Amino acid sequence: MGIDLVDVNFQQFHAGQSVPKTGGLIVEKPVALFVNGDLWITFMCTPNKLKALALGFLFNEGIIEDLGQIAEFHICDHGDTIDIWLKHKVDKPREWKRTSGCTGGYTALDLETVKPDFDQRATLAAEQVQQLVEKLFESQDLYKKTGGVHTSILTDGDQLIISAEDVGRHNSMDKVAGLYLMGDERFSKKVLLSTGRISSDMLQKAASIGAAIVISRTSPTSMSVELAKKWGVTLIGYARRDRFNVYAHPSRIVGSTNSEVYRAEKNVPPSNGRS
Repeated sequence: MGIDLVDVNFQQFHAGQSVPKTGGLIVEKPVALFVNGDLWITFMCTPNKLKALALGFLFNEGIIEDLGQIAEFHICDHGDTIDIWLKHKVDKPREWKRTSGCTGGYTALDLETVKPDFDQRATLAAEQVQQLVEKLFESQDLYKKTGGVHTSILTDGDQLIISAEDVGRHNSMDKVAGLYLMGDERFSKKVLLSTGRISSDMLQKAASIGAAIVISRTSPTSMSVELAKKWGVTLIGYARRDRFNVYAHPSRIVGSTNSEVYRAEKNVPPSNGRS
């Protein structure tokens, strides 16, 4: 349980030559979540921080609000089953909606019912955005070893507070939420960064934890931009060390005239068109 990487043998072809190699690959494993005795869902995930993954998922789905609602929690010895008993009754969702993207997730939440609660006063200077992007890159421990993994981090705008990695971008966000619930530190100004695309469900997860500013190294979707504008979330995409796009509520990015900040409202594309 908790193995992140596995060594595999492969053939590497280069310049017409084949060479046997051994290298690490990120682990992907099915992990079943039981709630009050019923099988709810099976995560396809990197099997680390499984308690955080399960608790964060239930929090982001609106099933729990805090750890006080958990009666029992157990992970089996093989690390492929999580069993959670709540102190309250809850109906198993009748239908799960498949979320977007490879190694995507599932949700039963109606986005129309989401009412984010976050610190409206949260702001960042452009330089701070770029510094946080640097922290995101620095926190990619598994990615540096093998690639093929997403990272999400939660900060207070200055310091990196929580970091989580997973083969699935949705899972990394759930792990961040779970780690926040399990931790002792609480703060109102929350900025969430992810290496993954910000789709509508990813934005919902960020909003659930109270992030007023959401930053991705790649693109948002059209629906996530619409929701960000509706919910009051500042949404940033294509974030690099020297530039980024602001797709919703740019007024929170203040105090810099020298940084290369592209405004999506002006239809200025990313510098290289790649994510």
